[in-house]
Amino acid sequence: MNRFKIERISLPVLAAVMLWIKTYVVYKTSFNIKIENVMQELILFINPLSFLLFAFGIAYFFNSEKNRNRYVIITSFILGFILYANVAFYRFFTDFITLPVLFQTSNFADLGDSALTEIHWYDIVYFIDIILLFLFMKYKRKYKEFVPVRKVKRRAYFLVAAALLFLNIGLAETERPQLLTRTFDREMLVKNLGTYNYHLYDIFLQSKSSAQRAMADGSELVDIDNYVRANYVKPNKDMFGIAEDRNLIVVTLESLQNFVINNDVYGEEITPFLNDFINDSYYFDNFYHQTGQGKTSDSEFLIENSLYPLSRGAVFFTHSGNELDSLAQNLGDKGYYTSAMHANNKSFWNRDIMYKSIGYDYFYSASDYDITPDISVGWGMKDIPFFQQSVDLMKEMPKPFYTKMITLTNHHPFRLDEEDKFIDEFDSKSGTLNRYFQTVRYMDEAVKEFIQKLKDEGLYDNSIIVMYGDHYGISENHNEAMAQYLGKEVTPFVSAQLQQVPLIIHIPGVTDQSKGKVISKVGGQIDLKPTISHLLGVDTKKAIQFGEDLFSDQHHDFTVFRDGRFVTKDYVYADNTCYSKETEEPVESSYCDKDKEKARLELGYSDKIIYGDLLRFYESSDYRNDNME
Repeated sequence: MNRFKIERISLPVLAAVMLWIKTYVVYKTSFNIKIENVMQELILFINPLSFLLFAFGIAYFFNSEKNRNRYVIITSFILGFILYANVAFYRFFTDFITLPVLFQTSNFADLGDSALTEIHWYDIVYFIDIILLFLFMKYKRKYKEFVPVRKVKRRAYFLVAAALLFLNIGLAETERPQLLTRTFDREMLVKNLGTYNYHLYDIFLQSKSSAQRAMADGSELVDIDNYVRANYVKPNKDMFGIAEDRNLIVVTLESLQNFVINNDVYGEEITPFLNDFINDSYYFDNFYHQTGQGKTSDSEFLIENSLYPLSRGAVFFTHSGNELDSLAQNLGDKGYYTSAMHANNKSFWNRDIMYKSIGYDYFYSASDYDITPDISVGWGMKDIPFFQQSVDLMKEMPKPFYTKMITLTNHHPFRLDEEDKFIDEFDSKSGTLNRYFQTVRYMDEAVKEFIQKLKDEGLYDNSIIVMYGDHYGISENHNEAMAQYLGKEVTPFVSAQLQQVPLIIHIPGVTDQSKGKVISKVGGQIDLKPTISHLLGVDTKKAIQFGEDLFSDQHHDFTVFRDGRFVTKDYVYADNTCYSKETEEPVESSYCDKDKEKARLELGYSDKIIYGDLLRFYESSDYRNDNME
């Protein structure tokens, strides 16, 4: 009986079935894929199978047992590794890998501690099917000689695989119409197409985007330009130029979310300095990050260009040679010395290349700082010495200057030396969230010393200081712990609200003379370029940008996330559901329909600009002058 069973089992089919079952188990245990009905569960269950049958079916074309077995094992390992790579990536980013991310190899060496915290010894279980395949091959040889598969059987096999593929696509299209044209949500693609087919589609998208630049021409700017002109908002006349000719210091506060502001852990303030500082500043408490897979680099791209980042990969890698019309370039034209300051390797996030396109005069990287082991932790130089040394460098800059500073300490996995812990850890099942409050508190202390150093060195009074959180620090993988801290369930509505990051604009002599205030307009990082430009007296009327001046009386309460979610004054659109802000409960989808179209249009237009490098036509011809008057 055992002999009969072993004889009948085909190695490629066994490998496909084992990986199919393993993939489904991974879906249910390692990814947070929301299933709403039986049909979605069925699609999720069958979606890996057609690809796996095709992939392992190639083994039937081999005429030797050795080559067939070798192909099956190698294929099993490669596909298993792709699946596991998505698991490790998802643990931190709550997202799936895209092809552009795989090309970001210059970042891998810097991932260090963050990557290691997401890899565990027991993850060997993700490769147990390969061990079982080895055992099967070893024992099957005792019972049956290898016989090549006949052509008729191969045809029948691939017909079954094709039928399963069409069934999968048909069910997916029924459940999610226009699935392949709405690619903002990678989870939706994986849920309906499967991990492996999703990666094939990703390869197709990457090839398509590479061809877009070659085929693009200036005519594609017409509709975009008309849209931007129609939605331009005039600056607030009382705020325009209020900080003209001052130094501009933009501080990127790593992983800082807004829920920590004016909040505490066991009675200890998390951000005591910032809590006081915002009283003397313009503080935007309804401001959101809009980053995608590029995280900090995406936030940089947003504030410099008022364009949206890409849904796949990071613009800093995929389109670092594009023509841009950046804040740095505009201020450079106004006589500013422009720079970026980040105590990390120049090549991280491809900054050494991308910063040339942005137009900085100089990039102060790790080689410009005195970095020693005693002032380093996690990703590199601690924030306090970073700020101290940066101010010393600012003193030597030509005036006026614009410099963008990127902090490091409040970065996953949020670890500190004992002497830098100013408050106790939170107590939850998430070590990440528990440590997060401590690194945020350290960052707050660093900002306090930074402001004092600016005053001591005579740089404070003639500067404007803009601070903003670049992206979330606590992903949705820690929702249970977040619910414990917040005291309420983290629903899709709450999750969208947790994407709020602080924006603080401090103008010495203006905001610290009892003129600071809380501004609750809905805005996002895309609004920073026009807002800062107008404060410095730079006209943006002729710019191709999707942001609006946050101080303008005409500013619209609207911000869209890179995955298609959006927030307005009264509603939040998340998880394909329209929520009322007042009740935090779902409402009729019609309330969100108008803004859903606006979100789709702006993300699409921005993608066209980036993929086609369309600003090269805008800048290098008379188009701008002819159409902007």
